[in-house]
Amino acid sequence: MNFIEELQWRGQLHQSTPGIEDFLNNNKTTGYCGFDPTATSLTIGNFVPIMLLMRFQRCGHKPIALVGGATGLIGDPSGKSAERTLLSVDKLNENVAAIKKQLAKYLDFESGNNKAEMVNNYDWFKDMDVFTFLRDVGKHITVNYMMAKDSVQNRMDNGISFTEFSYQLIQGYDYHWLWKNKGCRVQMAGSDQWGNMTTGLELIRRMEGGEAHLVTAPLITKSDGTKFGKSENGAIWLDRQLTTPYQFFQFWINASDEDAAKFIKLFSFLDKNTIDEIVSEHAKAPHLRLLQTQLAKEVTAIVHSADDVNIAIKTSEILFGNANIDHLKNLNDTEWKEIFVGVPQFEISKSDLQNGINVVSLLAETTTIFPSKGEAKKMLEAGGVALNKEKVEGTQQNINADNLINGKYLLFQKGKKNYFLITAV
Repeated sequence: MNFIEELQWRGQLHQSTPGIEDFLNNNKTTGYCGFDPTATSLTIGNFVPIMLLMRFQRCGHKPIALVGGATGLIGDPSGKSAERTLLSVDKLNENVAAIKKQLAKYLDFESGNNKAEMVNNYDWFKDMDVFTFLRDVGKHITVNYMMAKDSVQNRMDNGISFTEFSYQLIQGYDYHWLWKNKGCRVQMAGSDQWGNMTTGLELIRRMEGGEAHLVTAPLITKSDGTKFGKSENGAIWLDRQLTTPYQFFQFWINASDEDAAKFIKLFSFLDKNTIDEIVSEHAKAPHLRLLQTQLAKEVTAIVHSADDVNIAIKTSEILFGNANIDHLKNLNDTEWKEIFVGVPQFEISKSDLQNGINVVSLLAETTTIFPSKGEAKKMLEAGGVALNKEKVEGTQQNINADNLINGKYLLFQKGKKNYFLITAV
């Protein structure tokens, strides 16, 4: 398939300029996406334009990833109901550096005539004074044209500063600069950027008499109405330090059937026949969540690695499957850290275990796994507590160094889903 056909069947095409399909069929060209450096990491919301660039490159075209060191100083009003707080230059530079490093993982920057390129729009704005910008750029776009944009109209009641009002000119000039200096003929983004993007087309037409194209992807929504990219713990980040691979994996595992069928087309490189087969098999036994599992495997492998997928699966088996103490003994310290991040954790001294600690005291006094000894006794007597995946029998058991896994860990389970990790140091 060509690039546009690929986006169409995947549900990843919202809007495009007339004639783009013929243009791409007859030309190997350059296209770009911009990334706003508002944080040190991108989120899975940003994964939509990342996938656009990856598919663009796989179709033989050259992708450019633009990190907005200049536009980040201004602030995009699109989708915002109020003026955003501007970042300091130092913080912005920190974010730009981190995002550049992150983007380098997803595109091929090393080989082929269409090897990817990364740019920072601060590089062409830093030496341009305001008078040059107003004379050479501002005079080509009327205030009436700028006022008609949804991003401006939606802010008229609350007010919009000249700073954010001018954003579309800054972004528009990005496209003009790339068109003129990098041969860039396609800009890609989410559908909320269409207004800013068409300003770029106007500048190219009026300043150069040239033509260019636009492609937008639809904004991703979840079937239950909640915001895509959010979990109970907040945003889902592409940085493993902010969202661990296991948490990332679980986000996709927890998708509804309807969302998973949509997401696997949007966020994987599986072909249509393979996806249709997975959806068909899933429908035969939805409770097995085959579709969600395959989705989680595909996206986690792209964002993290195949090893992280295996660890995430092992984690799920340990926490929610039929894993036993032998599985726990086979984990190394790195895997213990990866698997149990987010699980409530406690430390005790190994010396405290020399003579043994009564299980009730350990659960309710040495730690706060239970708020009181009474509640601990009640749950133990009901058989609702497990140690290292084996049920604790009664309230009299003493916990000592022999119970430590790998001479270091105690894994308590309260009920079906509540885990607590105790590390002896």
